[in-house]
Amino acid sequence: MSHTPTTGERLHGLDAARAIALLLGVVLHAMMAYLPFPVWPVPDAQTSVGAYLVFFVIHLFRMTAFFVIAGLFAQMLMARRGPWGFTKNRLARIANPLFGMWWVVFPAIVAVIVWKAAIDNGGAIPTDGPPPPPLTLETFPLTHLWFLWVLLIFYAGALILRPLARLLDRNGKLADRLAGWMIGPWTPLIPTVPLALALNAHPDWYPMFGVPTPDYGFVPNVAALVAYGSAFLIGWLLARRLDLLPRLTRLWPLFLIVGAATGVAAFQLAGGLQPVLEPQADPSMKMTQAWVTAFATYASAFGFLGLCVTALSRANAVIRYLSDASYWTYLIHLPLVMVGHVLLLDMAWPWWAKAGVVVVGVTAVCLVTYELLVRHTFVGKALNGRRIPWRKPRETEVQPAE
Repeated sequence: MSHTPTTGERLHGLDAARAIALLLGVVLHAMMAYLPFPVWPVPDAQTSVGAYLVFFVIHLFRMTAFFVIAGLFAQMLMARRGPWGFTKNRLARIANPLFGMWWVVFPAIVAVIVWKAAIDNGGAIPTDGPPPPPLTLETFPLTHLWFLWVLLIFYAGALILRPLARLLDRNGKLADRLAGWMIGPWTPLIPTVPLALALNAHPDWYPMFGVPTPDYGFVPNVAALVAYGSAFLIGWLLARRLDLLPRLTRLWPLFLIVGAATGVAAFQLAGGLQPVLEPQADPSMKMTQAWVTAFATYASAFGFLGLCVTALSRANAVIRYLSDASYWTYLIHLPLVMVGHVLLLDMAWPWWAKAGVVVVGVTAVCLVTYELLVRHTFVGKALNGRRIPWRKPRETEVQPAE
């Protein structure tokens, strides 16, 4: 299988990995109110280094793994529909939710922040706060929806570079050989080099946060573009050589072991349980942190993907449902997580109990609203490409022609 298959067979393991990566976003953001340092607009009095440890582990591999999946599925879509069909699909499934849901999500986030400020001010909304910064290309608050914007940048890059690639590699053999060279025990090392250089060059890089996410502004930071662009490119090339996927997945124990070891090293270099809340000033130490963090990022991401493909490769109705619901969950979960944090502020519970309630409660709300408002409506068609009927038609019923 030297090129993208056209049989339409689903890659269930990657479907599961995509769902898990997106749903882990709920866990990651639930932890942020309980971190032992102030980075969240609705912090809780109950904090713990345990919450930071969970946050660090999830943030290390989650988005990198997802961009590998995104690149793979993007190339398959391009091969199946061509440039114009690819463009229409991505505008409908990515651009529309980004620019449509931002007007819902961002005001909801602001409303929760104002609610928390009113609680701190004795029930009245404070009026003496600083004015909000002006919205510019550099300051626009994309929030967690930055992921969709970066995807659009990569899609545009793929469309722009495609004619040049076809000119230089008419039959695709060079791309196939490149994919073959990249896939093996050395796979995490290849993107580690550019990411380590980019992290080291980033002037305000905080090693404790791994790859700096481009939450603000329409021009992402270089480190994020390098980190996620490299992952996207690997996924794109791998889609051309799906026969190499078993080779990659068989290596998941090695990748997880190496990812865990280097992840522990990156954690310790960032200060361990007492993280350093400022950029590294020592050039040699910063370079060491950059190399270790970059390698841990890719090794853990490929270990996660290999484990999912190996253990979850069979069709499963529950996983398929969660995969379908994960996009909706990703879009709406952040303000819901913040609401949960505010509601639990006065509860004298340990941090892990509060975080657990937030995760379960927000996930339940997301799944219920997905079932009632999305899955069987035009919204589901917009997000997932299809609208599921409320009930399956009986076999005896006449089916309309497609």
